[in-house]
Amino acid sequence: MHDPRVLEAMRAVPRHEFVPDDVRPLAYADAALPIGRGQTISQPLIIGMMTEALALEGSERVLEIGTGSGYQAAVLARAVVTVEIVDELRERAAATLAKLGVANVHVVPARDDPGAPELAPFDAILVAAAAPAVPPALLAQLNDGGRLVCRSARARHRSCGC
Repeated sequence: MHDPRVLEAMRAVPRHEFVPDDVRPLAYADAALPIGRGQTISQPLIIGMMTEALALEGSERVLEIGTGSGYQAAVLARAVVTVEIVDELRERAAATLAKLGVANVHVVPARDDPGAPELAPFDAILVAAAAPAVPPALLAQLNDGGRLVCRSARARHRSCGC
């Protein structure tokens, strides 16, 4: 990770606010941490690498799949739409973002269609939840010249609908 804007964004977002109290002492370790409902907040290195891979300039509309704790959305903190299938995590992420004054992130529930087609198009899409393949429905939500970053996985991951 070399982009100073990404490093500064990560320094500015209090990661400890996005993890449960019992793992707060580990909030700044470079490790994935449990956030409930069998989900984790990705390790900071992965968050940074994925954010840097989007090559954002600052004015893009971004779609994130797999809100989880909301930390990745706060790091992106542009005009972000983030989708989460687990109600409890989505509600907690929305509350944490509101508590921190992050007003430009719109947290929405996952639906049968991956992403947020009703809010498309997006300049960038980040699939924070691991996925075995990129759903064509997400590619259809990208603007011409848009970028998509997706973690790969061998198994199907229900958070992203992939």
